Amino acid sequence: MTAVGVTPLEHTILSGQFPLAKAPLILGNEGAGVVEQGGGTDFPAGSRVMFSGPYGVFEDGAYSEWLAVRKESLCLIPERVDDVSAAGIPVAYLTAQMALTKAGFRAGKTVLAPAIGGSVGSAVTQLARTAGAKHAISSTTNHAKAEQAKALGFDEVIDSSFEKLGDGVRRITGGYGADIVIDAIGGEVLAEALGALASGGSLTTLGYAAGRKATIDVTNLIWQRASSPVA
Repeated sequence: MTAVGVTPLEHTILSGQFPLAKAPLILGNEGAGVVEQGGGTDFPAGSRVMFSGPYGVFEDGAYSEWLAVRKESLCLIPERVDDVSAAGIPVAYLTAQMALTKAGFRAGKTVLAPAIGGSVGSAVTQLARTAGAKHAISSTTNHAKAEQAKALGFDEVIDSSFEKLGDGVRRITGGYGADIVIDAIGGEVLAEALGALASGGSLTTLGYAAGRKATIDVTNLIWQRASSPVA
């Protein structure tokens, strides 16, 4: 092991909120390292790899010096990506891709993924934009983060210290709304994002950094004919 990613899952397990994970357990659901042996021709000894999977949840994970990882869990690290950056890639980007796929994303759709400073919000925004989204929208509650995101090329980030999330989405989309919402924040952000859906849109929620409870306006489900493909 050369680097380990840190995700909200570790906190969930440590706080006793994921009963399927049983102690004793070494945490760490994603990471990067160098293959020592057993990788075959696909991952010969010395290969730099990143991975995720059942590690740190159902079996010992990446917070170790050495770890036996299944070949199907491995991915080669591109030469221009360092190990520390690679260790934080698998969970966020796999989660983002799976959520977009299950939501029925295709080129031309408008996507909202709140929290550009979060791993999933950033990953969804990047993947959607690369795959041809009409709009790939994110948000932040921090003006400095909004400016930093803009400098990095994210030109559809709503600064919610200046405007509400729903207002920002309607401004960017000319009143249309978001076909797909991928929410990894929860709490009131989830409630606001639901109100930003376009008619017939879908919302996927998969995080709770802003809280596990949200008060929603049920008419946002009824009038928008909204759906939730996964939770």
